[in-house]
Amino acid sequence: MKGFWLRKVCGFIAFAIVGCLVFGGIVMLLWNALMPELFHLPVVTFWQALGLLLLTKILFSGFRGGGPKHRWKNDLKKRWMNMTPEEREKFKQNWKNRCWGERRGDFEAQEGSL
Repeated sequence: MKGFWLRKVCGFIAFAIVGCLVFGGIVMLLWNALMPELFHLPVVTFWQALGLLLLTKILFSGFRGGGPKHRWKNDLKKRWMNMTPEEREKFKQNWKNRCWGERRGDFEAQEGSL
């Protein structure tokens, strides 16, 4: 049983290393094929490409597997599906008031004068 987990962990580590090498190579090749010619940026090395890959991962998705944006969308969708039509209308009105606030009256007045 212990050998099974050891092989599984070693396989995962090997897979992660190969994945980093492959994705780093792809980023390097794409960058060097496009960016210097399109935007006059310098050519990057493999290690710089790996750094760019890590930086974009940190900035755009974090380390939670897809980022937090999917969670709130799914939660909001579930809540919306469980609402009655009256609750949906009240929700829409509430968000309309939040988004437009006091400016809403100004826009309606301008539309009426046109």
